[in-house]
Amino acid sequence: MFIAVYEFEIKEGTEASFREAWLEVTKVIYQHCGSFGSRLHLSDKPNILVGYAQWPSREQWEKDHKLTGLLYENAREEMRNCLVQSRTVYKLEVSDDYLQTTLASEYEQKITTK
Repeated sequence: MFIAVYEFEIKEGTEASFREAWLEVTKVIYQHCGSFGSRLHLSDKPNILVGYAQWPSREQWEKDHKLTGLLYENAREEMRNCLVQSRTVYKLEVSDDYLQTTLASEYEQKITTK
């Protein structure tokens, strides 16, 4: 599994527009490029958002994905309009994985009720 971590510095007052555009772009990438999706995080720094995208492999992430469509193109343009700058902060290969989708208490409850 491959992870790309992005840092987005956005112009003041554009957070809502950026987040909406980011979601549309992310949906298209997920649907057409073979990613597992992405998460966008607010940071403790004003106007800095951090994105985390998960892919089956670095090779899949590096492919030249030719994306088109009016919705995608408009969303990409809106993202660009909101940005001061963006960069890929980390390119990561997963070495060990114990990320869960439920809390331990929920897991324990499922086991004891069976």
